[in-house]
Amino acid sequence: MISYEPLYRTMKEKGVSTYKLINDFGVSRSLLDRLKHNKPINTTTLNDLCSFLDCKVEDILVYIKD
Repeated sequence: MISYEPLYRTMKEKGVSTYKLINDFGVSRSLLDRLKHNKPINTTTLNDLCSFLDCKVEDILVYIKD
């Protein structure tokens, strides 16, 4: 299973709120809902998040063996 828990730690460390993702970076509320519920996202979205947060992929997601 892919977990996006590291994303929230990274956001906190960088001082980026979900409000800022929505209003400054144009992230949709539906995407935030997908991330919150560990649903799949595409690699373009993953690339955008890395760019917005200036971080690595591993700062956004982690694989957890089922």
